[in-house]
Amino acid sequence: MKAIVFRSPDQPLEYTDVELAAPKTGEVRVKIAAAGVCHSDLHIKRGEWDAPAPLVMGHEGSGVVVELGEGVTSLSVGDHVVLSWVPPCGECRYCRSGHEARCQKVATVVAPKGVLFDGTSRLSREGDENMHHYLGVSSFAEEVVVPASGAVKIRDDAPLDVVALVGCAVATGVGAVLNTAAVEPGSTVVVIGCGGVGLNVVQGAKLAGAERIIAIDVRAEKTALATQFGATDAIDASQVDAVAALFELIPDGVDYAFDAIGRTSTTEQAITMLGLGGAAVIVGLPPTGARASFEPLVLAEADQRIIGSNYGSVRPSIDIPALVDRYMDGQLKLDPLVSGRRPLAEAAEAFDDLEFRGALRTLLIP
Repeated sequence: MKAIVFRSPDQPLEYTDVELAAPKTGEVRVKIAAAGVCHSDLHIKRGEWDAPAPLVMGHEGSGVVVELGEGVTSLSVGDHVVLSWVPPCGECRYCRSGHEARCQKVATVVAPKGVLFDGTSRLSREGDENMHHYLGVSSFAEEVVVPASGAVKIRDDAPLDVVALVGCAVATGVGAVLNTAAVEPGSTVVVIGCGGVGLNVVQGAKLAGAERIIAIDVRAEKTALATQFGATDAIDASQVDAVAALFELIPDGVDYAFDAIGRTSTTEQAITMLGLGGAAVIVGLPPTGARASFEPLVLAEADQRIIGSNYGSVRPSIDIPALVDRYMDGQLKLDPLVSGRRPLAEAAEAFDDLEFRGALRTLLIP
């Protein structure tokens, strides 16, 4: 099959032939319908995160099940699925306690080693060159083999290309509000960064019943779009000091500040914007080694919290179908998040769309 292979930040991405082995016990093969290009993929391409190479890129996607490995009873050939980059093992203490986004096997084996549950890869190149999976998915390809728990069945009438975004951007953003932070009705919320994840934080806050939702970005067109997703106020951080402007709108500070960018500066801004008892939720992911600072005395005296949110604290088998249902019922906007569609061969151009042209999500269509 064709796939996009990353070797190092100094080498261009390869659109090339890759061998995909048959699924083993507990795994399925999925024909990819669409794969979203996410900022996490850009971190890998830039060399800002450690990742085993060579690897087949991509972690957000959707498709149709075309083959079942031995023992798989939860799926059938022909099922429409959204791929989850945390395929819960179901056995570790986090999975057993319902905190599947923290799956220990994913955190210690699948993600860092670029393999599936058994510690091996289904990807290779001619000459027996071993290839790595990215986050157990590798959706920048015509097909994937994933653990059955990483292929989440959804309703057949949902548009497969659009709902690919549920596998990362939507689950991460909406989940950070509803699951990680558990935002209460009537709360005040600020969202720093209105990209693909940030806009989903905005509409998650709307679903939670937040009274004020302030959207901040350096691009006026993104804050304008945020108002369509539910923001009540917008701050153009390219024109004003974001912190000062926030306190003009909410003099006492906000109940929840979501950093959907993940830079040191935006994390520190989120903490600064909090009111008494407020929580700063770190959703956007920075480069490895980044450090932010805060004043512990202020945090303690104001009864504030700093919370990390991984994958919106979702339970994939429950939350992903529910988010697709919300989209189909008109409660969530997904179509405006799609900036464009490109063939798989144009992955490099799709990264340029994200990095230099302000794209929210470009979908790669094999």
